[in-house]
Amino acid sequence: MLNGRCPGGTVRPALRRGPAVRGLSLVELMVGLVVSLIVVGGAISMMARMQATTWRLLYETRLNQDLRAAADVVARDLRRGGFWGNAILGTLAVGVSSSVVQNPYAAPSNSSSDGVSYRFSRDATENNTLDDAERFGFRRQDGVLQMQTSNGVWQDLTDNKNLLLTALTITPTLTTLPLGSICSKPCAAGTPNCPVSTVRSLAVTLTGQSVRDSTMVRSINLTVRMRNDESAGQCPA
Repeated sequence: MLNGRCPGGTVRPALRRGPAVRGLSLVELMVGLVVSLIVVGGAISMMARMQATTWRLLYETRLNQDLRAAADVVARDLRRGGFWGNAILGTLAVGVSSSVVQNPYAAPSNSSSDGVSYRFSRDATENNTLDDAERFGFRRQDGVLQMQTSNGVWQDLTDNKNLLLTALTITPTLTTLPLGSICSKPCAAGTPNCPVSTVRSLAVTLTGQSVRDSTMVRSINLTVRMRNDESAGQCPA
């Protein structure tokens, strides 16, 4: 407390200090709340973007994996096309009037822009006859890749809940190699019934779309070289 005298002898009243101000004012509190809301909103927005990116990456990985798995099945099975347990009969003829036997499993039997059919022997003991259980193929049906496991029986290879197959393109390429020069009596290339070997390959393209994200479309391309070349013709007697 302070006191004193004013000039002239008058007593000056004592000065009192008010209590110290503590805490935040209403304005400061409102500013703090606004800043906090901005920070929390930014964090929530960032988490939402990160989650969306994570889900998109998951969908993309699943789409790529499903396409790759389907392409591997197609490639591995197509390579078996034309297998014949008695293939030697198609290259060797005994006797002057003998002729080589045609491969009953020559493949592919036919192909189209969205499918292919082929055959190969599954006999433990070769019967040289095409059976119903030896007919195979691939096709696109209602957005699903299907595999023919026997005559008229088709099995889904992809799940339309995750992958929508939008296109299946199969383009065959045939390369004919003349073999007349290896005959004991050579025949010129192009001579009727002169032996030839046909090398077959298929260019396969699968295009798929994610069911959960229609903007996500991926394609995979592969070339399948059939390992069982087709031989035809015979050497001159």
